[in-house]
This record gives sequence, C-alpha cells and structure tokens, in this order.
Amino acid sequence: MPTNILVLRIGEKFEDYRLQVIDNRFYFMEPQLNAHNKAEFPPMHTAEHILNGTMVKMFGCPRSRNAHIERKKSKADYELAAAPTEEQIREIERRVNEQIARNLDVTIEFMTRDEAAALVDLSKLPADASETLRIVRIGDYDNCACIGAHVKNTSEIGTFRILTHDFADGRWRMRFKLENCTYVE
Repeated sequence: MPTNILVLRIGEKFEDYRLQVIDNRFYFMEPQLNAHNKAEFPPMHTAEHILNGTMVKMFGCPRSRNAHIERKKSKADYELAAAPTEEQIREIERRVNEQIARNLDVTIEFMTRDEAAALVDLSKLPADASETLRIVRIGDYDNCACIGAHVKNTSEIGTFRILTHDFADGRWRMRFKLENCTYVE
C-alpha cells in the first residue's frame, strides 16, 4: 500500500483547509473570513487575550466589551458589580504575568460557528461574521474567536503592568502596558 495517501472524512480538516464535496467532487476549501480593519501590536493584543481569560476566571465576568489596543499602552473595560480591590488588581497582574512566563504557544484553528460555540463565547461576534471562525488558542489558558495579530509564543510579550484604573456604573476600565517586550516585527 502506498504511504503517501491521506484519508479524510467529509468536513475533516487538513491544516487550515476543510474537505468538502461539491457535485460529487472532493475539494479542499480555504476558510473565508471577514476582513480585519485594524492592525494591533501582536504582543499587546495577545496580552489582552490573557487578561480577558484572567478576568473571566477571577470574576466570572464577560471578556472585555470595549478594548483599545496600542503599542505603548492599552485599555480594556469589564462589566463588574464592584471595583476590584488593590489586592485583586495585583493578583490580576500576577496571574497574567504567570501565564506569559509559561512560554505558551499561540496557535490558530479554523472551525465552523457550531464547533466554536462549544468552545468559546460568541456573544461579541458580529452578526455578519463568516460561517468559518478563526480560533486563537493561548496554550491551555485561553481560547477566543479572533482575526487579529498575535505572537507565536507568550515569551515574546514581556511583562504586563496595570497603569491606572477607574470604576463607574458597573464598568471597570483599566489601562496597561508591556515592559521588556522581545517581539521582533
């Protein structure tokens, strides 16, 4: 038997392609994604994913409902019943840095909305999002549907620092930056 034969079931993925049958013929279909209208700094954007995962784990809140990600400093808003204490804020920073220090691989997987719904919160997904979603995984810590730019490994991020924060009307806004970032464009 030849050793260069690949057997796939219909719908099964090979790398980033999905095997489909159209008119009794087999095709590898490249995923079609919505266009992305902004270019984030990959280390900061990846740090925001880790921050979101940390906030969900610590407070049971949704991922950030509003984030502004920039190279020098960024901000994120969270829906919370009360402002985090200074001790909790230090713990957020500690946990984010703990995950960064784990040197986690950042990987991408394409899947259908139905497959993604079993894995990630799709409540922020735009109504016109494509049927195929791009899921970004940060090691075993965070999974999120996202079309932004990311580092390949958390070792490229550097140190996460919370700069300032404020709380009003159920919204906790925090501003953060990265120090000692080793990412090379």
